[in-house]
Amino acid sequence: MNLRTVVVTRYVTPLREGGSLPAIVEADDDGMYVLKFRGAGQGVKALIAELIAGEIARALGFLVPEIVFVELDTDLARTEPDPEIQDLIRASGGLNLALDYLPGSITFDPVIEKCEADLASAIVWFDAFVTNIDRTPRNANMLIWHKKLWLIDHGAALYFHHTWKNYLDRSHDPFSAIKDHVLLHFASNLQAIDSKMTQLLAPDVIDRIVKLIPDAWLVENSPFSETGEHRDAYFNYLLNRLKSSHTFLEEAIRARSLHV
Repeated sequence: MNLRTVVVTRYVTPLREGGSLPAIVEADDDGMYVLKFRGAGQGVKALIAELIAGEIARALGFLVPEIVFVELDTDLARTEPDPEIQDLIRASGGLNLALDYLPGSITFDPVIEKCEADLASAIVWFDAFVTNIDRTPRNANMLIWHKKLWLIDHGAALYFHHTWKNYLDRSHDPFSAIKDHVLLHFASNLQAIDSKMTQLLAPDVIDRIVKLIPDAWLVENSPFSETGEHRDAYFNYLLNRLKSSHTFLEEAIRARSLHV
């Protein structure tokens, strides 16, 4: 499992609806991408969460825009008139992350759009697994593109890594925030979906995804003495969480029962 690496050739426009000010950029393969800056907000941890959660979603069969590594030259800041964007580019030189831009896509609207029970249940399970707090009615982080549902923006997931103290104990968190999930109302097949999801996430699948994390992202403010140890911590957390899926599954079922 490998990700492509592209080089930014042109900054097109900021996406100001995103809290970390992502941007649409053009790359040296003539493709257009939504760039997530390492110099924004939570820094490389947001990129790691985006990478891990996004590729786990893909392994589970969800539609996720292609994720690529992006090399960004700080010289691009010279052509930008906005001082905030200039500072962001200068703080993000080197390796960043981006998702393929889906032109013409529209934001999923839970009032207008419906989601069939199996798909909704699978997405709720996935978001509980990766502790994604950012799939709410206020900010669904899902797009409709060519009449299909696509998952985007997982930088707020895996929030355990913002402090590593007792991280394995916290892998058993029931994730009470699932009560605010935008698809919880549609997720009537949670119990049935659990075994399918756990089977798809074999340890070797998780291991391959975790190995995608660049070493350069694991050395910034790391509490671990070696990048291998840091990478292993992600693997062990995710494996522990998978083994205790009943904990977050039961919480999701309980939360749904209170809202239906």
